[in-house]
Amino acid sequence: MELPKFILGDNTDFPEAIFIVHTEYPRFIINLENDEVTWFEDFSKEDEDDLEGETANLIQAATDFYDREVARYED
Repeated sequence: MELPKFILGDNTDFPEAIFIVHTEYPRFIINLENDEVTWFEDFSKEDEDDLEGETANLIQAATDFYDREVARYED
C-alpha cells in the first residue's frame, strides 16, 4: 500500500491537539498545538547530527501540509 507523505490526525482524548504524521524516513508525529515531536526511529549520534538541520525543514513541511489541508476544507 502506498501511503501519503503526511497524514492529518485528531483524537477526542486530546481535543486541542492537531497531529501530523510523517510516514517517510524519518517517521514522526508532530502535535501542532505545542510543536512536540515524537520520532518512530532510533538514531545514531551521526544521524542525530544530520537530522538537526533537517528537522526544521520537516516541521515546516508538516505545517505547510496542514495549512494546505485546512484551506481545502474552507473552499
